[in-house]
Amino acid sequence: MRINIYYGGRGIIEDPTIYVINKITEVLKELRVEVVRYNLYEDKHGITALPNTLKDADGVVLATTVEWLGIGGLMQQFLDACWLYSDKEKISNLYMLPVVMASTYGERDGECTLLKAWEMLGGIPCDGLCAYVADHVMFETNLEYAKIIEKKAEFFYRNISQKVRNLPSSNIAVKKNILRTTTLNLTPQESEQLSMYVSDDTYVKKQKEDIKELTDMFKELLGSDSEALQEFIPNLRNNFVPVDGFVASYAVRFSDTGKTLIIDIDNQIMRAYYGEKDDATVVTSTTRSVFNDIVSGRKTFQGTFMSGELKAKGNFNVLRSFDTVFRFDNI
Repeated sequence: MRINIYYGGRGIIEDPTIYVINKITEVLKELRVEVVRYNLYEDKHGITALPNTLKDADGVVLATTVEWLGIGGLMQQFLDACWLYSDKEKISNLYMLPVVMASTYGERDGECTLLKAWEMLGGIPCDGLCAYVADHVMFETNLEYAKIIEKKAEFFYRNISQKVRNLPSSNIAVKKNILRTTTLNLTPQESEQLSMYVSDDTYVKKQKEDIKELTDMFKELLGSDSEALQEFIPNLRNNFVPVDGFVASYAVRFSDTGKTLIIDIDNQIMRAYYGEKDDATVVTSTTRSVFNDIVSGRKTFQGTFMSGELKAKGNFNVLRSFDTVFRFDNI
């Protein structure tokens, strides 16, 4: 026979729950029972995989400490993992002994929570041990209390060895008719593999890194188009110098990208965008590199035309005015 003990406290020396489960372990070992203890606080990230350990057990002890309210987060996390990843067929034959010690009010509520949870999981709950402990030294040195714990451990052993069954509970009817697990309909083997993956920090970290890499890639793809549609426009807007009565439009075609930058000027208003404009006052053709030199102040619009780096057709007076309505700082 094998019994697993799952301890959900913090592991402090003064915790009376540790004394109780140690006493239970002594009794069970005298009865030649294999006892395996799992301290949930020692492997918080591995709790999700612990339901796999139920498959070799004949009974379990769920032990926790009420320090202010309820059974504590670690034990709740373990029960959640059992609901999501455990083999419910295996749990249906597992006996459970709840052990709840409290340093404040709520030991009976904690025991009730464990009993109800195990019933919801389909397991077989047994009468447990719960107590309010104001002084752990007095509690641990009281021989009467020790006898009660020993008797309870022996009773738990007999329940398992004799396969004692409980009367029907309404919790079972609620589970069948109302509660539904949201997980996939997996085989026990698939459920075991899934819980192992969830608890594997390396696997989870790798998945997060892959997701981030894909996200960044799509952002870059989307962002590159967005940035391309704004290229040069902020610079033109920041360096626009309105001239009263000046109305004109420039179509700057980039031979290396195939895109056309349209610049519309109407007195105090300047609009720049990528698209097409058949009736532009001046139509030019150049490269992104040359136009970048212009908006960076390294070259002038008129100068690139004279050097042949920029080809143009249309109204040449308007062409020469470009350097007047846009004044870029020289670098």
